[in-house]
Amino acid sequence: MLNKEELGWAKKYWTTANYIAASSIFLRDNFFLERALEKKDIKESLLGHWGTCPGINFIYTHLNLLATKKKQEILLVNGPGHGFAAVLANLFLEGSLGEFYPDLKNSKEGIGKLIKSFCWPGGFPSHINPEVPGAIHEGGELGYALATAYGAAFGNPELIVAAIIGDGECETGPTATAWHSNKFLNPKKDGAVLPIVHLNGYKINNPTIYATMEKKNLKKLFEGYGYNVKFSKGDHINMGKVMDESYREIKKIQKDSKEGKLKGNPKWPMIILETPKGWTVTKKFEGHKIEGSWRSHQVPFPHVKTDEKEFDALEKWLRSYKPNELFIKNKVPKETLKFVPKGNLRIGMNKNSRGGRILEELKLPPVSKFEFKFKKKGESYSASTPTIGKYFNEILKLNKKDNFRIFSPDELSSNKLDEVLDSSKRRYFWKTSEEDKKECKIKEDGKIMEILSEHTLQGWLQGYILTGRHGIFPSYEAFLPIVDSMVSQYLKFVEVAHTVPWRKPVSSLNYILTSVCWRQDHNGFSHQNPGFIDTLLTKEKEEKLVRIFFPADANMSLVVAEEVMKSKEKVTAIVAEKRQIKQWQTLKEAREQMKTGASVWDFASQKNPEIVLASCGDYQTQEMLATITLLKEEFPKLKVRFVNVSELNVLGTNKIYLNGLSQEKFEEIFTKDKPVIFSFHGYPSNIKQLLFDRRNTSRFDIGGYIERGTTNTPFEMLVVNKVSRYDFIIKIVEKLRKTNSEVSKRGGEVIKKMKRKISEHEKFITKDGHDPEEINEWNFK
Repeated sequence: MLNKEELGWAKKYWTTANYIAASSIFLRDNFFLERALEKKDIKESLLGHWGTCPGINFIYTHLNLLATKKKQEILLVNGPGHGFAAVLANLFLEGSLGEFYPDLKNSKEGIGKLIKSFCWPGGFPSHINPEVPGAIHEGGELGYALATAYGAAFGNPELIVAAIIGDGECETGPTATAWHSNKFLNPKKDGAVLPIVHLNGYKINNPTIYATMEKKNLKKLFEGYGYNVKFSKGDHINMGKVMDESYREIKKIQKDSKEGKLKGNPKWPMIILETPKGWTVTKKFEGHKIEGSWRSHQVPFPHVKTDEKEFDALEKWLRSYKPNELFIKNKVPKETLKFVPKGNLRIGMNKNSRGGRILEELKLPPVSKFEFKFKKKGESYSASTPTIGKYFNEILKLNKKDNFRIFSPDELSSNKLDEVLDSSKRRYFWKTSEEDKKECKIKEDGKIMEILSEHTLQGWLQGYILTGRHGIFPSYEAFLPIVDSMVSQYLKFVEVAHTVPWRKPVSSLNYILTSVCWRQDHNGFSHQNPGFIDTLLTKEKEEKLVRIFFPADANMSLVVAEEVMKSKEKVTAIVAEKRQIKQWQTLKEAREQMKTGASVWDFASQKNPEIVLASCGDYQTQEMLATITLLKEEFPKLKVRFVNVSELNVLGTNKIYLNGLSQEKFEEIFTKDKPVIFSFHGYPSNIKQLLFDRRNTSRFDIGGYIERGTTNTPFEMLVVNKVSRYDFIIKIVEKLRKTNSEVSKRGGEVIKKMKRKISEHEKFITKDGHDPEEINEWNFK
């Protein structure tokens, strides 16, 4: 409960924050309204979202009280990110902003510069971003503030993460699923999340769904999710009471859990804060509601430069806050800051919001421990993801601290990474049967996070990584495009963070793409989509934040896994198959190739080649080597070179792409002028994009996935996408029949033979239902 002094402070602090936020949207001068407002005092471009700002300020006010009175660490994740004017005001008032921007101190000049800097060239943008302290989530980003908040709380037992979720944001799919994150939160070893739904009634131009629901039904909805629901109408006394109750309940759940007294599933508190949209703005204007209406969602008076009535209404609104009383001698008085937390208890100074400063390196086992050894290339079989699983299992054993987690849909076992369950288990805290715990390998403190929601996993992973930990996200290749927009936003966050000197690098955000399109013979066309690669490639630019790996076999997979777990502040993707495939490289050879990301495989090449055959992808490598075997039978004198590409970026120039090969090295590998037939795992356009700035790339003939497939046999998938050994032989003949006499002489005959092979294969699988022995039992010669 608030006493009289605290209540008076809350009102004064909140009003001050509201004035700073409102004036930040509009003013370029006359910041304290010491004279009559003039048109020249108004910014040319009016940006920002006022409608949510007063509610954010109200919540921040009471979080400040809680942090001060309880000496509690609080991290804020703010879903309504376009309410940045409010967040900026609070970061200024608590002094966090001034720690990093010395010219934004509590003075006439500092306050003026702060207000002018919002949405001003060279200043701050319209939404939360890494340039300010306290931020691990930009907000306004499709609804994953809640999942990010839970990711930050995992493994942070002293932390409370307050998550503000706008009622418009609550309509998104990611938010709807993220409510179930409470079932994964372990009160003994994790922090807590305090969700605060800001129910202010409107989106840009119409009511929110939650605003049309009866309160009793809203309560039932969240009680069904497992929360203890508390309503507040935006009254300071009531909000102080609700905040205090929530804090006590969090601490009781954590205490009871640690002492073994917790009965049943924990009912974590959540708050639904109901306030008018644009609270404290002009009630009505020209017969229309402003406060409590969609009209206050963004800029309440957008035409103040040209409309005299709007201009007068703006001045009256700003003066209603009584800035002459809020600022004494053009400064915020000490009394207004009395209950603002000090030092690292300030919300903006929470250590977890700058995860790079508290990041601890993972202990990594030597990959040599898991090397797959063989006698002859291409005669032994192994699988990449099970090998990676063994490596991650050892990482879990070596790192007892909660510093590494695996975030996966319900596919860990399907993707054959389940070796990790040897040293950790699937995390789930709500009650399950003893049989399920045993059979499904479930534990309350497991480090394997499985939920059938890619959005939630992405949010968890981002929150976990940005607060200074390590993680990886394995998934079916076809389903990772679900988080395309989320990873795009994350890359923007990291890109900006690179320009901020006080933000230190966090660990990379890592993916494993498996159950790939080339072996979806049991699922078919719906599970064939290598499009996530496209998303990552289109985001690569001068900042060089993306690395995409295509290990050809188990040993290269190990080397790649080691590389990504060491890397910092990148987004990495490993595309690797889970099934048994032929093995080609020793660990030493894989390490050597990692240095360049592409190399000539001498065992499959001759000097002075007439043509270069290249591959990127495990099945593509196997099939191109099969092509070489077949080519020796048809044209024994033909000299070829085989190139394997294990890191996709290297094909691009090093001006844009991370680790891009120099032009000299590129031509050393692919020759300067020989024709190249390239087989790629994904869409051919990816390779064309990478090669665009290279010289003489018209000599490249690129094959890949072209959206053809159903429940095909494995080899039929290659045939329908025109990347089988038979298709490649036809292309080789077409490329060389004018320059090679042997090919010229027998080319027509060989093409007919290859087409006949394709036709015979189709007849065989139609009759027998599987690929013939000459395909399945092929060996490299």
